[in-house]
Amino acid sequence: MRCTWCNTANPLYVAYHDHEWGQLHTEERELYELLILESFQAGLSWECVLNKREAFRNAYDNFDIDKVCAYGEEKLAELMNDKSIIRNRLKIRASVKNSRVFKAIAEEYGSFYRYLRTFTGEGILCETGCTRNAVSDALSKDLQKRGMTFVGSVIVYSYLQAIGLIDSHDDGCFLHKSCG
Repeated sequence: MRCTWCNTANPLYVAYHDHEWGQLHTEERELYELLILESFQAGLSWECVLNKREAFRNAYDNFDIDKVCAYGEEKLAELMNDKSIIRNRLKIRASVKNSRVFKAIAEEYGSFYRYLRTFTGEGILCETGCTRNAVSDALSKDLQKRGMTFVGSVIVYSYLQAIGLIDSHDDGCFLHKSCG
């Protein structure tokens, strides 16, 4: 059995649940890609974003942060006209700004993962049935203070679940771990 939110009729969603969601991610590129994708989720379902993931990878130069940080008005217009991705002007502009902030944080802390650990500590938080907590509130507030947008506490909480710093697999899910 899988988590109840996983649409088992969608092979992409099943693969995401079984092999990626909730697994500890420490690599900068993975952390970066997932943060940018999570910011596009605001007001939408994760499944909608996930179904467009490959298109996002193509549109965003495979999430090469240096390339994305250098995007100018011409590239932003190109993204706005790309029907294969989510074409929300504010989210597209935010993705570039957030990329620049992500890169600055990684440089300041030695890695974005180290920065995240200043909020989460060394362990993995285990909880289900939540959409935000004190950690996501504090991290969201700091990211916003640094200039990121579309990183409210609910989006940040979802991000922390996705990258495995919060383990939220349902009790009946075959991936559920007993945290103690």
